[in-house]
Amino acid sequence: MEFIVRVDSKGRVLIPKGLRESVGISEKDLVKVYVKKGKVIVEPLGSVADKFFGCFKVEKWPKDLDEFVTEAIKKWRLGRSM
Repeated sequence: MEFIVRVDSKGRVLIPKGLRESVGISEKDLVKVYVKKGKVIVEPLGSVADKFFGCFKVEKWPKDLDEFVTEAIKKWRLGRSM
C-alpha cells in the first residue's frame, strides 16, 4: 500500500484511513516517530491500557484509561528528572 500525501504548513501529515486501518492506528492512539536510514518511520504503539491491564487495583476507573495512564507516566517521568 502506498500513498502520496502533502505536509501542511505546521509540518503535519495526514495518514490515509486505509493505511491507518491496515496497521491498527485509531484516533488518539500513540505512535512512535523516528528517523532510520534517512526515512521517517511512524510506528503504532498500541493501547497503553492493554499493556498495564491488571497491574493496579483501582477504586474508580477514568473515562479514558489510555489518556489517564499516559498522563500518569508523564508526571512520573517529570518527577524522576528533577
